[in-house]
Amino acid sequence: MKDTDRRQSSRKIILTAAILFSLAIALIVPFVGMKTIGLRSLLYPSPGSSEPFIFWNIRIPRLLASFTAGAALAISGMTFQAMFRNPLATPFTLGVASGASLGAALYVRLGLSFSLFGVSGLSLFAFLGAILSIGLVYGLSRMKRSFPTATMLLAGVAVSFLFSSLILFIQYISGFIHSFRIVRWLMGSLENIGYQSVFEMLPFVVSGAFMVLLLGRELNLLLTGEEIAHSRGVDVKAVKKTLFFATSLMVGGVVAICGPIGFVGMMVPHICRLIVGADHRWLAPMILLFGGAFLAICDTLSRTLIAPAEIPVGVITALLGAPFFLWLLLRGESEKGLL
Repeated sequence: MKDTDRRQSSRKIILTAAILFSLAIALIVPFVGMKTIGLRSLLYPSPGSSEPFIFWNIRIPRLLASFTAGAALAISGMTFQAMFRNPLATPFTLGVASGASLGAALYVRLGLSFSLFGVSGLSLFAFLGAILSIGLVYGLSRMKRSFPTATMLLAGVAVSFLFSSLILFIQYISGFIHSFRIVRWLMGSLENIGYQSVFEMLPFVVSGAFMVLLLGRELNLLLTGEEIAHSRGVDVKAVKKTLFFATSLMVGGVVAICGPIGFVGMMVPHICRLIVGADHRWLAPMILLFGGAFLAICDTLSRTLIAPAEIPVGVITALLGAPFFLWLLLRGESEKGLL
């Protein structure tokens, strides 16, 4: 019992440190790249001053969006890695991000512009694309009269390639303006983010993350194998459906606003697992905090490295993620379990 209590106490300290780290990042990031500005001038801006406007209407929404998107992508990656017991599984591997991207690309190509219940048509199309991807993966897996993990993983990769090809086809038949818009969007960016974008993303992310947090025990049991999880009372099929729906909500909402930002869902879970361990009851909240802070830092790099020009944040995460992916392969992490 003493070892268990010591472990619990250590995890509480780590989680508290993660909260403080995230708060520190949130306080620092908006000021990076700005001229010296006081709190008084932010709260009571003088007429004609642009710095307070930039801070409240550009920097703060970008911070909120990066934290929300980073948390969603990171916890989605954690969910897929636990479900498939594969350290390299991500929303991109399973075709969810490609489905959301296809929906958004189709929306742009058709030149549509509408909203429904305050949610933009782009977000709705991206979410429908994610659901379509999950439906295809699930349907292909069920064709073998079972629900095996390996079959779902392979089906996800196949659907991802299919949707990526369709996105290229849409680009090819689009005019210059639509094609350029799709290309820039596919790089993943937080460049044109406002409060409205954050409000559109939040319902998808909050509802999806809430479902994942509630299933922390089930995720722990899925890591031990589907047979053992079933013997412990877990309805494996129902849990998988719920987790797929939750990740589709989050990834669809994020991709619709920010575009496909890769590698966050692969890097952050591994880093947090090294720090806090594999128990998802502690790992999930840690990943939410660190994932948000991680993407906020990446977004800060994207807008400051070659200022006044800006690098799409998806390019920054890819530059960091590719070496990380190779590191996982070289240390044999892809062949090990996550326990």
